[in-house]
Amino acid sequence: MKCPFCAEIDNKVIDSRLSKDGNVIRRRRECIICSRRFTTYEHIEEIPVMIVKKDGRREVFSREKVRSGLQKACQKRDISINVIDEFLDELERDLREAGEKEISSNKIGEKIMVKLHEIDDVAYVRFASVYREFKDVNDFVSELKKLLSEH
Repeated sequence: MKCPFCAEIDNKVIDSRLSKDGNVIRRRRECIICSRRFTTYEHIEEIPVMIVKKDGRREVFSREKVRSGLQKACQKRDISINVIDEFLDELERDLREAGEKEISSNKIGEKIMVKLHEIDDVAYVRFASVYREFKDVNDFVSELKKLLSEH
């Protein structure tokens, strides 16, 4: 690791700490040449998961894009941001553990719908209306009938 002050690579690690979630290691280092200290962070290099969209396009999975959709669906509902973040963590972990380089947006959408159905029916219907591209009121009514028959 190159010293940010003198650009020498000769340094030693003084302290190492694991982050709260265990995914990052913070290291305090001291340059042997100039004796100045600096901090480095060590992350796992993750292979990006590619999402295959309905129209065949491919794009890198975006946690922020999913978060945005979830927040819109959950807007003005009694759902904490912590619940959304925990679900996003779980979703990302599932996608990475699947070991697939490409995953269809349909699979992700269905996972989100299952989770929203558990959390909040209104958020579920809101998300479904966009995800399933409801064309008119009849699509809403049909989804609501399904929902009501489950309760």
